This record gives sequence, structure tokens and C-alpha cells, in this order.
Amino acid sequence: MDLPVLNIPETAKEGGCSASSCGSSDSQVNHLPDHIREKVQNHPCYSEDAHHYFARMHVAVAPACNIQCHYCNRKYDCANESRPGVVSELLTPEQAVKKTMAVAAKIPQMTVLGIAGPGDPLANPERTFETFRMLTRDAPDIKLCVSTNGLQLPESVDELAKANIDHVTITINTIDAEIGAKIYPWIFWKNRRIKGRKGAQILIDQQQKGLEMLVQRGILVKVNSVMIPGINDEHLAEVSRTVKSKGAFLHNVMPLIAEAEHGTFYGVMGQRGPTPDELMDLQERCSGDMNMMRHCRQCRADAVGLLGEDRGAEFTLDKIDAMEIDYASAMEMRRQVQEGIMADMESKRSTQQKKAKPAVPDGARPVLMAVATSGQGIINQHFGHAKEFQIYQASPEGVRFMSHRKTEQYCSGDSTCGDAESALAITVRSLAGCEAVLCSKIGYEPWEMLEEAGIVPNGEHAMESIEEAVMAVYREMLENGKVDETPAARRANAEM
Repeated sequence: MDLPVLNIPETAKEGGCSASSCGSSDSQVNHLPDHIREKVQNHPCYSEDAHHYFARMHVAVAPACNIQCHYCNRKYDCANESRPGVVSELLTPEQAVKKTMAVAAKIPQMTVLGIAGPGDPLANPERTFETFRMLTRDAPDIKLCVSTNGLQLPESVDELAKANIDHVTITINTIDAEIGAKIYPWIFWKNRRIKGRKGAQILIDQQQKGLEMLVQRGILVKVNSVMIPGINDEHLAEVSRTVKSKGAFLHNVMPLIAEAEHGTFYGVMGQRGPTPDELMDLQERCSGDMNMMRHCRQCRADAVGLLGEDRGAEFTLDKIDAMEIDYASAMEMRRQVQEGIMADMESKRSTQQKKAKPAVPDGARPVLMAVATSGQGIINQHFGHAKEFQIYQASPEGVRFMSHRKTEQYCSGDSTCGDAESALAITVRSLAGCEAVLCSKIGYEPWEMLEEAGIVPNGEHAMESIEEAVMAVYREMLENGKVDETPAARRANAEM
């Protein structure tokens, strides 16, 4: 089906990035018009570069939801879970503001406050907008965001604009009601529960209408889509084309979280999630039509800190009550820290722009590498301490971020690492498809297991820029003929 080309506002057309990344590269952010760059340059969800440096937080003030999704179970709580809908404490608007101010004082690089649940923020309009009103008054330097399923979005757009919301995320999993009926068993609409295809069509219509209204008001829209193999995976490229045509700024295709222990319908019924390769392939297919976000962590509804970490346990209500904070001094510290980060980012951006294209033979095949990092865009984490690895692709065209992979943390830094062997094996398996691992340090056992799996371990680039280190390792692999070998061939050679 040919999609109509709509009249997209200039903010949306100028705000786009190349197919390789928006939220994947600082170079694209640098080429945005000033009014768009100001909105995204320190937003960890809208800029891949910013997510290395700036933190976000979510406040859980919205308990009710107006749709049911087969992939969702909003249970309270398992502190070790990192998935949408999970929270430890439900907050009042007043408590949410108090928590936000405490986090802002203790984590000066926190720039973004979002409401994403545990239900749907726009199904809880009083609580949501009261929180935003107080934060606009008390913390005007913090960007405000909301994530919604979109059912109540058209009725809320005017209020969102009044509340100075610059960023809205809509979860759009389909534009086909037949597919929607397989994802959403019901919606609650105008005081009635509506099931099946009819309910799905209402949701789809509301989402598309709300998206258009937001773009018309100059509000940046990120679209989240959950990739569900066998349900909507072949359809999401069409979703991407459609939301782009209507002016969405960014598309985030996320993997289905379907472990049975979470108690979701899909989990209980055995619906599998996508493999890393399947997810990256779909993101590549969508990226031809839409700026792709690849660094999403599918955060809890009460997440605090950098993407990929969660410091929420440091800011429970009882701990906040015990804190003594000089807010005037803290706000000045925030300004200084954030100005320092922006200056550092600008310096790195200028340095990168001056560099010549990497001296790599044209036609060399691309290589995936896993990186252990705790932020700042450098290799600064021990292999055994990594809770996730960031995946980069090196090619003759340069280095680009592709995805992240969560893993088991098999080493806690002491003598009580538990069942290290099984956790380590899980970690190594999670890196399938990667041909090298870059970290600050690595032990003998994981080194051997990685080599047996055909993955080259490398601890020689500690505290170096990720992109520079990845390209240096890629050139070394080319010089040594390692790129000519496949991982399977390396495994076979290691076993000889």
C-alpha cells in the first residue's frame, strides 16, 4: 500500500537524522537546527551521544491503565526487574516532586523527568498534570516527558502543550486492527470495555490522530514499538513509514520481554521474544524510513540514573526524608556540571569532525564488537562487572552503535560470586555474533571461554574513547587477517 505524503512541519523535516542514527551519533545532533538541537542534545533518550553522560528519572504517579496488552503485567515489585510497568513505590504528585528535587541535587547530570506509569499517564490526568505543573514551577531546568499508549492522547494534547512538555513517546505496535486484536485483548473507552478488532481500531485511530496533533504543535514525538515475532515483526516497517510520514522524530523498536516468570499472557503462552540478530535486522529495515533509537533500556516506571543503570533504591521516600540538601547550592552545582559535560561533548564532536575517514580497505566486511562501559563514552568497565554490553559495528564507513545486550553479572568483585561458571556461560552466549569484546580488564577464565566461542577478548584500550578503540581493534583484525575468518573458523582453529 502506498502511503500518502503528508505536509510535515519544518521542525520534523529538519529534525531528522541519517538512517544510521538519531540518538546514535553526535554528528547528527550537531546538524540539527538550533531549536531542535536544544531539545535533544542533553536528552538521553533522544540522543545516543547524550545517553553516555546525562541521566533520566521516572516518577510513578499514574497507577491506572485504559488498555490491556498481552505483553504487560504491572506487578509490584521485583527490584531486579528492568521492564516497563514495574515500580517499588507509587507516589503522590507532592512526593514525586520531592523525589525529583532530591535526585536533581544528588545526580546533577539528571536532565529529564518522565512519567511513564506504572499505568498510562493520560489515564491519570489529574495526578500527571499536577506533577508537571509543580515541576515546571520548582525545577524549570528539567525537561519534562510523558509516555503513553495514545488512547487518550488527542484529548490531552492542549494540556501537554500548556505544561511545557517538549517530548512525548507513543507506543504504537501496529496500524492494522487485525494485528492489534492479537496484542490488545481490550481497551476501556468512554466508560465501556471494547474487545477485539473494534477496540484495536479505536486505539490505532487515536494514536495516529494524537501523533499528528503533537507534531503540529512542535512537540517532538518518539514512537515505541514492541517487536513480537510472528505477530507484528513483518509489519513494523510499515508502521515506521507511516509514523515518519506524519512527522515523528524517532522510532524505537524494542524486543518483547516474554519470560514466563513475569506472568504476562505472552509469557505464559510461550510467545518468544526476538533474537538480537532478528531485532537488529528489523531495525535496519526500518532505518531506511525512520530515524532509529537503538539504545533504549525498556526502563522501569521508577528508574533513576543513566540508561542502563538504576539508582532508584537510593531515593526511596524514607531515605529522601533523611536527606539534608542545600537546594540553592545543588542547583548551582547542576549548572556547572551540565555546562562542563556539554563543553566536553562539543570538544569531542569537533575532534571527530576533523578526523579523516578511517584507513580501512573498501569492501572489508563489517564486524560487531561488544563493549563494557559504565558511561562517558569510554571503555571503563571490567568484563565481569558488566550488567550489559553495548554493541558497535566497525566497517570501512566507520563505527556506529547498534544495540545493547543485557547479561548475567557473574562477578561481584568479592569472593562470593555464586555460580560463576553458569553465569559466565550465559554471558558468553549473550554475545553471539560479536567478534571481539573490549573492556578495561578481564580474567583468565572468561578470556578462554570467549576465545573458545570465537570472540577475541581485548583489555588493551581501558579509558579510551569507544569509537576510537573499536576502529583500532578493527584495523588490527584486518591487518592480522582476522576479518577474513568467520567466528566459526576461529572456534575451529582454537579447538585444534
